[in-house]
Parts: sequence; C-alpha cells; structure tokens
Amino acid sequence: MPLDGEYEPSPLEKVRNQVALYERTGGREGNTSNTGPFPVVVLSTRGSRTGKVRKNPLVRVERDGVYAVVASHGGADEHPTWYYNLKAHPGQVTVQDGPEPWDGVARELVGAERALWWERAVAAFPRYADHQRRTDREIPVFVVERRD
Repeated sequence: MPLDGEYEPSPLEKVRNQVALYERTGGREGNTSNTGPFPVVVLSTRGSRTGKVRKNPLVRVERDGVYAVVASHGGADEHPTWYYNLKAHPGQVTVQDGPEPWDGVARELVGAERALWWERAVAAFPRYADHQRRTDREIPVFVVERRD
C-alpha cells in the first residue's frame, strides 16, 4: 500500500516530471537515470519535518528482492533530503520498481554489509565511485526490504 497523506512533489522540475511519468506509465517510461541508461526505481518516504510524502527516482540496485538506496547526492558534502526522511521514518517507505509500489523498511548499513552493498551499487552505477571521491563524508547506503 503506498504511503498515505499529502504528496509534496520535488522542488526540482526534472525530478517531479520523472516521478510523474514513471507513475503514470507504471514504470514503462521515465525508468532510467537522467545521467545515462541506468534503471531507476521510485523511492517514497515520509518527510522528516513536514510529514508529507516525498518521491525520488533513484538508481536501481537490487539483489534477491532487497533494494539498496545510495545517498550520494552527486558527491555533495551534504546528504540528500531523503536521507533524513529514511532516518526519521525507516518504516514508512515504498519502492516502485515497475507498475506496483510495495511497502518496505529501510536500514542504514555499516561495516562489511555496507561494503558489500557499496560494491553492488558501484557495479550498477559506476559514477557512485566518482561521487565518493568528491566528498569527505562516507556516502550512506540503506537497504529496503519488504515489510512482512
């Protein structure tokens, strides 16, 4: 069941448009990164300050039905806003990979588990390695698993 509540579209036009296109077409369109032919999913979170539903297209990193989301923010020195949403509301997440979104629970990774998923993420989107070189912060990696 998708998150309920008021949806607040991204202030970035390209993000708003891509999410709308992805959802309108069930993922048949708007399903690749704006930086190349990399598949994306739509991550929906609950806003950490507003409580509103927020949606972001993120590069698809999946293994056995578990999805990783990488808070690279293009290598910026600050985390993307959705990072704070996951930290505040890890149990209020949906992932849409195709026509139907599903409820998930997010968990930030550390240590060897983070290293394993980071490797998978870089394999899916090699630019993540460049993003890490641009910043002094360790880029956070979360996994999102289906809620039982």
